Amino acid sequence: MATQSVMVNRAPVLTLWATVVARRMGFDEGEALTLSKAVTGLTAQSKGQRLGIFHPREDKPERARERGPGEEFVVALLGRQLSAVRTEEGVRATANGKPIDPASVQRYLQSKFGEELPAVREAMQALASSLDAQELAARAYSLYEQFRPDIPSGKRGWGAQGELDLRRLRSLAARSRE
Repeated sequence: MATQSVMVNRAPVLTLWATVVARRMGFDEGEALTLSKAVTGLTAQSKGQRLGIFHPREDKPERARERGPGEEFVVALLGRQLSAVRTEEGVRATANGKPIDPASVQRYLQSKFGEELPAVREAMQALASSLDAQELAARAYSLYEQFRPDIPSGKRGWGAQGELDLRRLRSLAARSRE
């Protein structure tokens, strides 16, 4: 019997969904993994600031001067503008000015989803492929809001697990195809 649901918090769900969306947009697996990590980090940072858990950090002037022209560029994914750099391995999102390691993102996803990772990814891929790439790019975050796990609001929900219903993902995919 196919997996119907997984208990997980929202961060790995957003990371995996952003990976699937980036792949559909034409990025390779390593590129997609790093971009998804950046999206999730920015989203968590924003929510943490809203909840008073995190406080914005100001960039020091010497850091701004270290950036040479053309070193970084912006990639749009799930409504976020992500800093990225081209490396020998391909496009990599950056964190604190350094390329993100795609293997670390893959390990993170594996640790959060365990043996259910292939089933969850397959359900997300079905939804992503039910739309053309341009429509998916425009609707990706609102789709995530429709299937993400329900968790308590406010600080009580920070890091809390909820049910990711794969039937809901499959239903969204079927509706998009109609």
